[in-house]
Amino acid sequence: MRQIRQNRAARSWLARAIALALLAVSVLATRVEAQQTRQPRNLIELFFGQREPRYPEPPPPRKVKTPRAVKKQTKSVTSITTAPAPPPPPAAKIENARKVLVIGDFVADGLAAGLEEAFTASPGVVIDERSNGSSGLVRTDYFDWQTELPAMIAEVKPAVVIIEIGANDRQQMTAVSGKLNFRTPEWFEEYERRVTALGKVVTDAKIPLLWVGMPAFRPQNMTADALTLNAVYRRAVERIGGEFIDVWEGFVDQDGRFIVTGSDINGQQVRLRGSDGINLTAAGKRKLAFYVEKSARRLLGDMTSPDLVRLDASNLPELLNLPPSEMQNLVRTQPIDLFDPELDGATELLGATPLPVAAMPTPRDQLVKNGTLPPPPSGRVDDVRILQTGTIQK
Repeated sequence: MRQIRQNRAARSWLARAIALALLAVSVLATRVEAQQTRQPRNLIELFFGQREPRYPEPPPPRKVKTPRAVKKQTKSVTSITTAPAPPPPPAAKIENARKVLVIGDFVADGLAAGLEEAFTASPGVVIDERSNGSSGLVRTDYFDWQTELPAMIAEVKPAVVIIEIGANDRQQMTAVSGKLNFRTPEWFEEYERRVTALGKVVTDAKIPLLWVGMPAFRPQNMTADALTLNAVYRRAVERIGGEFIDVWEGFVDQDGRFIVTGSDINGQQVRLRGSDGINLTAAGKRKLAFYVEKSARRLLGDMTSPDLVRLDASNLPELLNLPPSEMQNLVRTQPIDLFDPELDGATELLGATPLPVAAMPTPRDQLVKNGTLPPPPSGRVDDVRILQTGTIQK
């Protein structure tokens, strides 16, 4: 019986020891895990482990939800903006205004629009546009400029004729010898003959001729053909006494490539060409006219002035009601001929007669001839007699 009790006590003690060991192992594992999660702060903790804090660490602060900011309702304020002032109306043209006749294809139509804007403030200049958008020098069966131009000149009586044509001429041509394919030597020979014939209609009428070259286009083959045709225009027009105006540099970049956006006449970057790369925008039309404007103003003279007015009885001052002039005794002399060597009636130039000799030698003569100067006036700072006597001699 006693032996049984001892066995039961040993078993109980063993169970308690196992439980205490398990509890110690669990606590030790918890501490090791906590130490592993915490990073060492210095070398001592790195080698010897982290020191147990004396006081337990405070729990992490609870996140407090901040209330959402309430949007303040602001009253909408409508600002009243005044529209910009409209541009001034164009100047009224005078009766004897000089007319500029512009003919050609669709590019000439844009050129005329740019010239109208350029001379809108010039009452003495009128732009008369007679272009045909689909015309050219190849299809004479559609529109023959050489036949139509003399009648236009007789009707308009222009002071200057401007021609811009060629954008529709890149096609087969029908001549007396038959059909000529584009870019062949026979085609260029016949085309130059037609350019010369059209230009001579203007020059034979004793009217100044301005032939404007074509700009660059987006299609590369069209741009290459425009360069070739511009050379034909220049050669033919200058041979008959006209003036060729080259606008190529205004519509290409520094490498000679086509551009859609470029500088306008004021140097601002604007769009010059349409989406098709062929037609011109309003800024492009004005830039095209900019190259022609200088030559046109030179030929039109004072009529391009914006201050030109018509002098008639309605705007002359009341000259007849002015009081008589107060200058009654006027001394009138004969006009002098600027090419007459004897303007004063003498045969010698001014200063040829020696000056009269003075009765007394001048200080300069005394210095040059005798090497002495006259005594200074009494009391002047360079009067040495003050130093000798100590008094000012009068």
